[in-house]
Amino acid sequence: MWKKLMITTALSGLMITAVAAQSSNPSTSPQSPPAASAPRGDMKSGNARFVSAQKPDQFLASKFKGTDVMGADNQKVGSVSDILFDKDGKIEAYIVSVGGFLGMGAKDIALAPSSFAVIGGDKSRNEADKLKLSMTQDQLKQAVNFQPYNPPRATTGMGATSPRPSPMSPAPSSRQ
Repeated sequence: MWKKLMITTALSGLMITAVAAQSSNPSTSPQSPPAASAPRGDMKSGNARFVSAQKPDQFLASKFKGTDVMGADNQKVGSVSDILFDKDGKIEAYIVSVGGFLGMGAKDIALAPSSFAVIGGDKSRNEADKLKLSMTQDQLKQAVNFQPYNPPRATTGMGATSPRPSPMSPAPSSRQ
């Protein structure tokens, strides 16, 4: 059940990205306010745009997290471990854990959403949807590792100073 939700979410993000890239809201006319002509589920207030319901052609990002990724030979090559978004909310890549056994020795690679095809699971056997690539597991193992951003560590800017006495060191003598 959880996997189905994740797949639905990820497909939602993929579809939202595709729809947003293809067109803006064509039903909005310049004569009426945006909220009056917004599609079902969307409302605008000032600069904020609220979405009150998911549409059938939309997916939530959580749908893809944990989804099995199949290779060109229809064998499982990994699973989606994370999703990379840009600052505008556009999906840039799905992070796929490839190789390894029970999470040990796996490596993460990032692939653009356009690299995948969504393959529907067998609903009669309660199978979740899957993502398919046109690459083999060996090709994916050779791909460059994905490195998440690690911000630089902040420094105090105080530079080198004389060491401060620790709370355990004896107090300096007041004799002269």
